[in-house]
Amino acid sequence: MTDMVNHPPHYQSDNGIECIDAIRAALGKEGFIAYCKGTSIKYLWRDKWDNEEDLKKGIWYQNKAIEAMNED
Repeated sequence: MTDMVNHPPHYQSDNGIECIDAIRAALGKEGFIAYCKGTSIKYLWRDKWDNEEDLKKGIWYQNKAIEAMNED
């Protein structure tokens, strides 16, 4: 089964690079943290409280922001 929250196939290039990794490389640490926060808000905002996938995506982006904050 495809994991549409953690590794959606439509966000992966033919050579296996995930879009989130390219975004991280392009934005740097602080830019990436801001991107993750904003994207989390987007998913939580559009959720109508009956869409588990959007809630999980919002949390996923929050966790990515936290991971980046804790990097050296």
